[in-house]
Amino acid sequence: MPDATVWDEVLSKIRTGLDAEDFRRWFGATTYASDAGDQITVWVASEAIRRHLLTHFERAIDEALIAIGRPGTHVRLVVAEFGDEDEDEETS
Repeated sequence: MPDATVWDEVLSKIRTGLDAEDFRRWFGATTYASDAGDQITVWVASEAIRRHLLTHFERAIDEALIAIGRPGTHVRLVVAEFGDEDEDEETS
């Protein structure tokens, strides 16, 4: 897969150790945004998913990064509120 992103590689590693339904539930709504070398930005569908990934999968993400040769890389999870009608409030 020549156009695979670093996030695709991370997901490939995580998928092998996770039930298919859990993988779909928690990682299916993630989208690669950017790679700044020491930080990868990934969009997630909701704050609840962001919190769950950080609480339950941060170690698995770090281990996957090490496995693909990116130790020390930080993954920044950003809530992408697609379709949200209330766009007046900005959060960082």
